[in-house]
Amino acid sequence: MFEHLEKLSDDSLLGLMELYRNDDNPLKIDLGVGVYKDETLHTPVLSSVKLAEEKLLRTEDSKVYLPPVGVTGFLEGMSELVFGERHEARRHGRLTSVQTPGGTGALRLAAEVLSKSRDNARIWLSDPSWANHEPLMRSAGLDCSYFPYYDYENQSIQFDAMLETLNGAATGDIVLLHGCCHNPSGADLTEEQWDAVIDLIAEKRLLPFIDIAYQGFGVGMDEDAYGVRKMASRVPEAVFASSCSKNFGLYRERTGTVFFLTETEEQSEAVRSQVLAIARTMHSMPPAHGALLVDLILNDQQLRNLWLREVDEMRERINGLRKLFARRMADAKVGRDFSFIEKENGMFSFLGISPQQVDLLQKEYSIYMADTSRINVAGINRENIDYLVSSLKTVLAQD
Repeated sequence: MFEHLEKLSDDSLLGLMELYRNDDNPLKIDLGVGVYKDETLHTPVLSSVKLAEEKLLRTEDSKVYLPPVGVTGFLEGMSELVFGERHEARRHGRLTSVQTPGGTGALRLAAEVLSKSRDNARIWLSDPSWANHEPLMRSAGLDCSYFPYYDYENQSIQFDAMLETLNGAATGDIVLLHGCCHNPSGADLTEEQWDAVIDLIAEKRLLPFIDIAYQGFGVGMDEDAYGVRKMASRVPEAVFASSCSKNFGLYRERTGTVFFLTETEEQSEAVRSQVLAIARTMHSMPPAHGALLVDLILNDQQLRNLWLREVDEMRERINGLRKLFARRMADAKVGRDFSFIEKENGMFSFLGISPQQVDLLQKEYSIYMADTSRINVAGINRENIDYLVSSLKTVLAQD
């Protein structure tokens, strides 16, 4: 049965994690793995989550399956968080939501529904995009194309080229956008750019699909949802995928939501039935623990306020590290401008160095990052930044 299967290459980032773990250099730095880290370089359980877990431990009296759609309070809370309390889409029965195993589950379920909705459906992804976006879409049968997004040379968004390419998309094509904290570049659309993209999508009758995995890590909880909320108020149909892995720190609990905006309430009911039928063949019933915690946090004012403060602290740490890194690189006179790092959002940015320089940093200095030079800014702290800057300076001087 299995003799014809070929061994696939390991995921490059997973392989990087293994190399880092096996490195005995006490100065080693991990800038590759995509999780938030505090100043001690630990990925903590949030205090709000700990308190919610204590409450859940006292009150949970059964481990019976959840309903297929998920935890009602979780879905209501996430809908308010993503779209805002008074968004019109939430009031007219046009928005349906289903709990998913993480943001990845949300993306895959949405892709399956889109594939069933139209034969040979085409989806446009940003160049670059999260490495798992294309495999997820293709595995559901969608045809993937790319629109220009990040200008590696000028460390900015190729906005005119992006609009020009999307203007050539066909009616009914799907456009996958990052809601905030673009992964892997950190370069986000401004509100004015969002407005222009939304105008084009509405005019061309394209279907927007927004992945908002880092809400709260960019500018602020509401500010980061600008594109999602504006899009949902302008177009008749849209899809949104949300994750609780980052802003709640629930990575291993696999907690996410997929939202479908439809023209009518009847269409919304049809979409929900399709999502649940697909989910039944994939994971059957959604996992409970993470969603129950988010339900408790979002619907308890004290826990919610504590959680919002914790998200603010994580965002401020990331933004502070961006400023610190840019300043230290300028002070070191490395011969290259890294001020763009300070202007970007979220955990990720490209350093803009070559694969050869990335390899040298790893082999000679035990500094680990993706070969594209994408770094997780949260992997920096005040203890390792001097070593990072001096190592980069040496490597850049050899160019």
